[in-house]
Amino acid sequence: MVEDLPKLIVISGPTCSGKSGLGVELAQLVSGEIINADSMQVYRGMDIGTAKIPVSERKGIPHHLVDIVNPDEEFNAALFRQHALTIIKELYEKNVPIIVIGGTGLYVKALLGGLFEAPPSEPALRQALLEEWEKRGPTFLYQRLSRLDKDAADSIHPMDKIRITRALEVIHLTGCPLSDLTKKHSFSDRRFRALNLCLNVDRQVLYNRINKRTISMISAGLIAEVEGLLQMGYSPKLKPMKAIGYRHIIGHLKGTWDLDEAKRLMQRDTRRYAKRQLTWFGSDPEITWADPDDKPGIVNMVMAFIRATS
Repeated sequence: MVEDLPKLIVISGPTCSGKSGLGVELAQLVSGEIINADSMQVYRGMDIGTAKIPVSERKGIPHHLVDIVNPDEEFNAALFRQHALTIIKELYEKNVPIIVIGGTGLYVKALLGGLFEAPPSEPALRQALLEEWEKRGPTFLYQRLSRLDKDAADSIHPMDKIRITRALEVIHLTGCPLSDLTKKHSFSDRRFRALNLCLNVDRQVLYNRINKRTISMISAGLIAEVEGLLQMGYSPKLKPMKAIGYRHIIGHLKGTWDLDEAKRLMQRDTRRYAKRQLTWFGSDPEITWADPDDKPGIVNMVMAFIRATS
């Protein structure tokens, strides 16, 4: 029965669109709890560069799946879904409204529709791809993926070694583009009723916010945060350490570029990331776009969704 399915209020959108603050306001309004769907905010010790909402600003609202793994531990969409399903079950049984907040589109998609079962990794092939990455560089393999599976390449950052090599591995093992396999699966494992809202911010306004927040992050101690992670022994080669902000500060600390250049590159790459996020969300027909400045409109949608019996 559809009416027996748990309800999820999902607030997604590009970085700097105001998701975290809105999520807290909504959670206060409906006495709900928040599940984080940001792939970087799961990591301990990575607070400033991931724009993690400070505990002092959470207004006592529980935030789940924040600070649950160390930077050198594996985490992905499948693990996110596994953890989130357990939390949702517990909250649903207690009749607690559930609000999912995050800009990682794949995490949201995986939660709402499941993930297809990709073929298991083949160690020899994976090693060969990783060696090729080190020898020829990320651009070479990313361009190969673009030729073989443009849709998959468009959704992956050109420096994301894990996802690029995995997509190429899947193509080799199945003879099919990863994007085709994803479309065939169609994320059809539906376990929830979801109000799937995406915040729509004017592009120039969004870019201005990104530029300002980059400066604020550096002023707030991002350099010290990165230095601390390196001193703890976390390698610059780790996936989260290659994320936006962290790789730029590491480059500055290594003398690759001065702080002004690191800041400029960080702003540029964050803007590009926001653009990719908007492309991802824009391709999802199930998303309802919402103006973050129209709080009454959003509240009305949320309350109507909670009260609806079908």
